[in-house]
Amino acid sequence: MNTIKDMAFSSVEQKGSTFLGFLCPIIDFKETLQSLKKEHTKAVHFVTSSRFLNIHKQIQESFSDDGEPKGSSGMPTLKVLRGYDIIEVGFVSVRYFGGTLLGVGGLTRAYSQCAKEALKQAHIIPYQEIKQEDMYIPFKKLKYAYYLAKKFHIQIVQKDFIHQDIQIICHGTEQDISSFKHAIFEGSLS
Repeated sequence: MNTIKDMAFSSVEQKGSTFLGFLCPIIDFKETLQSLKKEHTKAVHFVTSSRFLNIHKQIQESFSDDGEPKGSSGMPTLKVLRGYDIIEVGFVSVRYFGGTLLGVGGLTRAYSQCAKEALKQAHIIPYQEIKQEDMYIPFKKLKYAYYLAKKFHIQIVQKDFIHQDIQIICHGTEQDISSFKHAIFEGSLS
């Protein structure tokens, strides 16, 4: 199985309609969709699909045709994601209507092509399981922890202040979390 490192973009034109594709890591999916709806106020459809692992390590999938004819858009983009054996991703296709009806077949081809083009632009990497780690760090190392989190591709998802320490919950691969912890607790604070 594979995933992507960061967002990828595509653009496809079909009989005057423009299809903009945005492939993103699943952790950014909801925020990306909301942001696109605010940015593209004149677009007529926001078709989505996603694939991710649930808490039982099973692949969970979703899709939405967002008003397009049933089966013409969301499912075809999901099939493209399946075909690339890619997980932990979300895909949004923003459609600007060009005045010509494309029919179910035309929509299926356009949305599928949009997803394929985004995947061609994506930085695809082998999937590594994301772990959650709970740790306590001294308050004076919080800024340093955020610096290291960015360096080691760690996502700090929660922090709670407890006396002079801070409890942080972070997500990352096992190797990245190990490097992160080593740098915080055994590295020097500059």
